[in-house]
Amino acid sequence: MKWLKGIVLLLIANVLIFVTLSITFKILVNVVLPAFGIDVRGSVDQTLLLWSVVLGFGGAFISLALSKQIARSMLRAAQITAPSSPTERLLLGTVEDLARTLGIKTPEVWVYESPDLNAFATGPSKNSAMVAVSTGLLQSMSEREIRAVLGHEMGHVFNGDMFTTTVLMGLMNTFVYFISNLIAREVMERNQTMGFFLYFFLQTVLSFLAMIPIAWFSRRREFAADRFSAQKYGPDGMISALETIDRFVHQAQVQYSTQDALATMKISGGSGGWFQLFATHPPVEERIAALRGQR
Repeated sequence: MKWLKGIVLLLIANVLIFVTLSITFKILVNVVLPAFGIDVRGSVDQTLLLWSVVLGFGGAFISLALSKQIARSMLRAAQITAPSSPTERLLLGTVEDLARTLGIKTPEVWVYESPDLNAFATGPSKNSAMVAVSTGLLQSMSEREIRAVLGHEMGHVFNGDMFTTTVLMGLMNTFVYFISNLIAREVMERNQTMGFFLYFFLQTVLSFLAMIPIAWFSRRREFAADRFSAQKYGPDGMISALETIDRFVHQAQVQYSTQDALATMKISGGSGGWFQLFATHPPVEERIAALRGQR
């Protein structure tokens, strides 16, 4: 998954875990337990909102708790614990210095194989986080640019962006589960098979639509992380890093003679249009303009 970013990873994991939990719960209550003579369907309906909260926030926080493990399992990555090159010393040293300044535990620092210019932070808390950087970014950026990108990712860690995003995802999950049940349960009473497929359809569609406010929030947090980097290292390093990323994306589009359909999932952001609603990162031009305003 070359386009991997921390928020995108958390979002995907949340949707998969939440849908799995909610469908499993639906089958358990409506099929498995009645087969053993245990019928709790009436009581579940009476406390639908409570179950919606439990499953909605449960799925979100499970994905957050497993976020580092999921990220490592999806990448060809190596953790830097004893730096053996100037680049590794730069990475670990910068993260250690920022963590010391901020008064938090140093996140795990990982390098993963990918030609893309990419970096992300994830983890359940600011004292249990990881920062990962792609080999493509390390090969294409200067020391100043790398330091600025690390400052940006540490901004996410220090600001608790993964946690606040998880709370928002839990809220969206709650609405998705509640609305799906309200609409599908009457059909399920008449035709259980049809009702189940309607429920699954509604879960999928509403989970997809729930990404819109989450993506909007993520775009706001990107500006905040940029400001954090600018405060630590000055805006010019982050501006230069964003310009380097933008050139890479445009060169890739020319090389493959196509628009990068996954650009909205990358650090470069989207290119406008309705798909921008699902972009977790703002367009590079907007981010650079905001950073120039801080000079």
